[in-house]
Amino acid sequence: MSLFGTSSGFGTGGTGVFGSTTTDSHNPMKDVEVTSPPDDSISCLAFSPPTMPANFLIGGSWANDVRCWEVQDNGQTVPKAQQMHTGPVLDVCWSDDSSKVFTASCDKTAKMWDLNSNQAMQIAQHDGPIKAIHWIKAPNYSCVMTGSWDKTLKFWDTRSPNPMMSLQMPERCYCADVVYPMAVVATAERGLIVYQLENQPSEFRRIDSPLKHQHRCVAIFKDKQNKPTGFALGSIEGRVAIHYINPPNPAKDNFTFKCHRSNGTNNSTPQDIYAVNAIAFHPVHGTLATVGSDGRFSFWDKDARTKLKTSEQLDQPITACCFNHNGNIFAYASSYDWSKGHEYYNPQKKNYIFLRNAAEELKPRNKKW
Repeated sequence: MSLFGTSSGFGTGGTGVFGSTTTDSHNPMKDVEVTSPPDDSISCLAFSPPTMPANFLIGGSWANDVRCWEVQDNGQTVPKAQQMHTGPVLDVCWSDDSSKVFTASCDKTAKMWDLNSNQAMQIAQHDGPIKAIHWIKAPNYSCVMTGSWDKTLKFWDTRSPNPMMSLQMPERCYCADVVYPMAVVATAERGLIVYQLENQPSEFRRIDSPLKHQHRCVAIFKDKQNKPTGFALGSIEGRVAIHYINPPNPAKDNFTFKCHRSNGTNNSTPQDIYAVNAIAFHPVHGTLATVGSDGRFSFWDKDARTKLKTSEQLDQPITACCFNHNGNIFAYASSYDWSKGHEYYNPQKKNYIFLRNAAEELKPRNKKW
C-alpha cells in the first residue's frame, strides 16, 4: 500500500516510519524525515508538477544550495542532486513540464537547473537579491518572473541575457505568487500589486493592504472553475488576510484571521505573536496550510472560516511548506528563521524537512455539494 495513498493511515499518530515512538520535540507529529536535509536554514520548498509521474521535492537554503529528493510511495526519500549559488537561495520553482527548476538567490542571480543533464546556468540578473521566482506558462509565451529587492519585477525567456520586460515596483519585493493569468506581489511598506499576464504582463491593480504589519507570504487561490480569484496574505503579526480580486460583497467576503499566536488572551497573560512564514493551498480541496515562527503548522477552511487542525509545537520555527501536485503530501521545513535574533541561533541544531499525509486532514468541514 502506498504511504501517501488516500487509504493509508499514515501520519495519524502511532509509530513513525523510522520507529520513533518517543515524543521527540524536533518531530512531535511523528512525520517522515527527509534524508540529507540542508546544512542551514531552509528558505523554500517546491514539489514537482503533475507532468512528472513521480514526486520530486526541491529545497533551497541559506547554505547557498538547492537540493532535489525523490519521494517514493513508501515514504522513503532519496537525495538525487544538488546545485550551488554564491549566496543564500531564497526561492525555487518548477517549469510546467517538470524538466527544469529555477532558483533565486541573494547573489542577485537566478539560475535554470536542467534536471536531465544536471547542469545549471544563469538566466537572470538583478541589482539586488532575488526574493521570488515563478514560471509563467501562457498560451503565447513562457517565461520566468523574478522579483527583487532592487524594486523591479523582471520577465525572462531563459535564452537571452536581457529581460523581455522589466516593471518598476514602489518597493522591494518580499513575496509573490503566480497562477496564470494572475500574479500578485507583496512588497516592503505593505505594498500589494496584482498583475495580469495575458498577452504580456502588465499591472492590473494596486491594493491597500488589509494587514497593518509587514507582509511575509502570499498565495493565490482559485474558484470552483479553477480560475485564480483571490489570494491569502500573511504578515509578521500572526495574521492572514483572505482577499478576493472582484468579490460580490467586499465588506463581507474579504476577512482576516489571527494565527500562530500563543494562548495568552488578556492583559494578565500577554500573548506571544509570531510571523506567518508560508501559506500553501491544497490543490484538490482548496483548503490551506499556514506555517509560523511559533513552530506549528495549521490547516484552515477559508470558506467555512474554520480551523481544521493545528500541529504540536516543534522546537524550531517552520520556515517553508508546500503540497505535492495531488495534495497527498504536505512538506514542511523546520529551521531557525532568525526571528529572535542571533542570540537564539544554535549552530548545533539540525534543520529538517518533514513529510505528512495530507489526504484526509485537509478535507473541507462541510461539503457544499
